[in-house]
Amino acid sequence: MIREERDTRRDRLAGGLQGLLIGDALGVPYEFHDAVDLPPREAIDFDPPPSFTRAHPSVPPGTWSDDGAQALCLLASLLAQGGLDLGDFSRRLLNWHDWGYLAVDGQVFDVGVQTARALASLRAGVAPDRAGPAGDRDNGNGALMRVLPLALWHRGDDAYLVAMAARQSLPTHGHVRSAIACAMLCLWARAELHGDAQPWAHAEHVLRSLAPDAGFPPDEVDRVLDPAQRDRAGGTGYVIDSLWSARVAVETTSSYADCVRAAIGFGQDTDTTAAIAGGMAGVRHGLTGIPPDWREQLRGKDLFADIQAALLEHAGAG
Repeated sequence: MIREERDTRRDRLAGGLQGLLIGDALGVPYEFHDAVDLPPREAIDFDPPPSFTRAHPSVPPGTWSDDGAQALCLLASLLAQGGLDLGDFSRRLLNWHDWGYLAVDGQVFDVGVQTARALASLRAGVAPDRAGPAGDRDNGNGALMRVLPLALWHRGDDAYLVAMAARQSLPTHGHVRSAIACAMLCLWARAELHGDAQPWAHAEHVLRSLAPDAGFPPDEVDRVLDPAQRDRAGGTGYVIDSLWSARVAVETTSSYADCVRAAIGFGQDTDTTAAIAGGMAGVRHGLTGIPPDWREQLRGKDLFADIQAALLEHAGAG
């Protein structure tokens, strides 16, 4: 029984990491298109149909973008430092942006406008916890898309996980709305890892109970968790929409493949929606639930192999 639980956890941890990378890579060619202009759901693959005008035409199929690279930067930093060190994490983000660290072929593309502004501030010497723009309109999904590895790595209590999820947002996204969304995703992922029967509901209950001590304003918590967001899901770059679009994709499908295709089916920010949903679906269905041909076609395996091995070792599942 212990061996079976260990193998299941190992499968879910690896599934979460690779599920994020594969979802990102799968969504790259379809970015910036409206839902009505996408190929039929069953035709969505790493290589789109020849008649489809793909985004980023120079990027080879199976290549993750900024989502996957930043997620790997976060995980590599957590493993190397034994915790969240914003200085180290920020330096890795700059190394990614400036030198192609943890980017496939060392090629950086599709960097968000808000993230680029924040990185410029970091480069200019602004402290990591103050570099992220924090206005009401500064609520892109750039911190949410990368935060899942924190939940895969974390072994502390829920309050500490919430605090770390919020803090990792600061170098690029300083508004509390992003922090709350990141915390919610991590709690949701933790509930999925534990096999909770109602993972979203469990995560929401925990988040609401911890919100006062975390310094999350009640109106912002209500905004992020408003169930009406489900009906507004549209695959945009807005952090709340990304969270809810991923939730809809995960909860309305029963397999990894169907989930990421549903996420891409929203259109717009397809790589990020599919990265978030794909990571969560990977946790839910495990690495073995991801189609083997997609796992094989994913490029850059050498970049995450040692990081994944270290994650499994850290979690006691290696």
